[in-house]
Amino acid sequence: MLIGAHVSTAGGLAKAVSRGEDLGCSSIQIFNQSPRAWKPSNYDQDAFDEFREAMADSGVQSVIIHAIYLINPATPDEELRAKSLASLTHALRVGDAIGATGVVLHPGARKDAELVPALARAGLLIGDAIADSENCPVLIEQMAGHKGILGLDFEEIEALTEAAGNVDRVGVCLDSCHLFAAGVDIRTAEGITAMVDEIEEKLGLDRLKALHINDSATEFGSRRDRHADLGQGEIGEDALALFLSEPRFEGLTATLETPGKDKKGASAEDVAFARELRERGLAARRS
Repeated sequence: MLIGAHVSTAGGLAKAVSRGEDLGCSSIQIFNQSPRAWKPSNYDQDAFDEFREAMADSGVQSVIIHAIYLINPATPDEELRAKSLASLTHALRVGDAIGATGVVLHPGARKDAELVPALARAGLLIGDAIADSENCPVLIEQMAGHKGILGLDFEEIEALTEAAGNVDRVGVCLDSCHLFAAGVDIRTAEGITAMVDEIEEKLGLDRLKALHINDSATEFGSRRDRHADLGQGEIGEDALALFLSEPRFEGLTATLETPGKDKKGASAEDVAFARELRERGLAARRS
């Protein structure tokens, strides 16, 4: 498992790699542009080459891009839809240029619109962005389930995948906080096994590409997306240890999106603690 954290690209793309190394990361997650603005980044080939060189010279083995929060693939609004398509396509092209494992995408909000047409709209936009880029996958993030948000369960992700053309470049990113808040019981090895079995049945394990590792500040089934530091929320250390040690997660990119003690994101100590929890989980599974 490639455990790492979300890091900043301030000062240039390659700076993200050194920040990841400072945290002891085996993987990093970045935004390819400001997450709350439509203006695209303007990286040139030199920036991409410098990033790839920095990765090759580092212990960081994987980079994930997180698409900006403004994107709404499910919207019927033509202007917002055009902006969303352009932004997702741009993120995928940056992913192509830097060799990213994938672009994590929140699949959108339908608000009060009907579910099935919203899933079809979102899937179509994802498919269009894929068709206008080369290799980088879109990783649909499973969501906590607050009102109108798509991606609550694997049936919805399956429908999004099919609407996108069922192409190989559609994958999945699981978030431990989102799963717990959505009512997926990941507190036991049996519960985690059942969840991964469902993914295998509905989507295929080859689509499972990435994890977000977070505790939950809200209770089981709350449908509220509130991240907490590992072991400081409602999921707890023991359950997170089991989650991190799930055998079918071996080799996946696993990103901490925790707030951190100083509210500036995961620290080196947090990354090390995630590895400690994984080792604890592996030992528990062997016993």
